[in-house]
Amino acid sequence: MKIYHNINEFTPVANAVVTIGTFDGVHMGHRKIISKITELAKESGGESVILTFFPHPRMILNPEDQDLKLITTIAEKAELLEGLGVDHLIVTPFSRDFSNLSALEYIHDVLVARIGVKKIVIGYDHRFGKDRKGGLEDLQRLSREFDYEVIEIPEQDINAVAVSSTKIRTALLNDQVDLANQFLGYPFFITGKVIRGDQLGRQLGYPTANILIGESYKLIPADGIFAVTVDVHDKTYKGMAYIGHRPTINGMTRNIEVNIFDFAEDIYDQKIRMHFHHFVRSDIRFNGLDALIAQLAVDRENVMKLLG
Repeated sequence: MKIYHNINEFTPVANAVVTIGTFDGVHMGHRKIISKITELAKESGGESVILTFFPHPRMILNPEDQDLKLITTIAEKAELLEGLGVDHLIVTPFSRDFSNLSALEYIHDVLVARIGVKKIVIGYDHRFGKDRKGGLEDLQRLSREFDYEVIEIPEQDINAVAVSSTKIRTALLNDQVDLANQFLGYPFFITGKVIRGDQLGRQLGYPTANILIGESYKLIPADGIFAVTVDVHDKTYKGMAYIGHRPTINGMTRNIEVNIFDFAEDIYDQKIRMHFHHFVRSDIRFNGLDALIAQLAVDRENVMKLLG
């Protein structure tokens, strides 16, 4: 898959089959649209193209709203889309100027002139252009003039999947990891660099890798203990993850750390990926370290049962 960080870097391709969207999480609903464009591209001897945006439009149009966190970073999204067989990913900077394009400008200047669209696959409710006034009816109305075909994903097909990025974010922030994973079609994951902590886990008998997430917009699940798998050096290990402020020792900062089972390598400053499979329990304050250690033994046993 070729990646372009501005639409101006893209050279129109023959028989471009295009879809547009933020595709945060690349979830089951998105995959219905993506499978359609890859299928149509193969049938027509063309190439599949996804036009997406960064920053997320809400970050630009509602800058006072600092609460939006994304399920996938740009790099993670690209990796997932590549795994689905997409040929081209255009990540174009979203700006107020871009948001103010009329429906005609959006269709002619972006889709036709810059991408060379021959088929566009779109959800029934997709909106675009100034004040989000552009939609399916505009694409259909201008299709003959600009020589492209519109393929609509019907409302019943979208609703049959009953998935949205908002539902997934809500599930992850409300201890519903299993539900989020069901919606995603894969275990939610985070990618980050291992940094030095205060070695408390080692003192407790459960050494942990502390993870720093480089992207401030990346969604982190609710505080608690999780059953996870961890990718290190192209190998996957089972583990017990912790997210929280470590209330038993009056911690001040929010930590993301993982006790990787049957693992003793030095991985400081290296990137690892952690896949969340199940929520185990909420983060609570214990009456001293002995009580915490006893609970961690129970947690580890529960994690092993959950991971099988």
